[in-house]
Amino acid sequence: MILVLDNIRSMHNIGSAFRTADAFAVEAVYLCGICATPPHREIQKTALGATETVPWNYFSDTLEAVQHLKSEGFKVIAIEQTPQSVSLSEELPTLFREKALAWVFGNEVFGVKNEVLKSCDAHIEIPQWGAKKSLNVSVAIGIVLWHALFEGSSS
Repeated sequence: MILVLDNIRSMHNIGSAFRTADAFAVEAVYLCGICATPPHREIQKTALGATETVPWNYFSDTLEAVQHLKSEGFKVIAIEQTPQSVSLSEELPTLFREKALAWVFGNEVFGVKNEVLKSCDAHIEIPQWGAKKSLNVSVAIGIVLWHALFEGSSS
């Protein structure tokens, strides 16, 4: 699995993504657009060294990263609430027939860019019942990776 971070502005969220990626043995993190890149002190505060154990690449444009992944045989899934999105728990059994998955997580305020959404193979949303219907991106990454590895693998 690969994480694609689409214009994440918070270096703490980027560091947390690295730390979670390390915990779940993610193949790589793709940092796109305005994402800061290691080494950076603010990223390290939450990454706690995970930038040294998880490979990463930088793409100036997220769409370029998605196209690269698709050319490599990855199924690319956006984690976003859209009219086409399906629940994380409903879609995973189908997705896990694929060997290579890339998960796209969007900007903290604006989400995944529309042109990126259009190029993704699926849109998945995390079921929520609260008033805000919104999670911090670093929390969403943890939920999706845990669910993919433990719930999805049992399908």
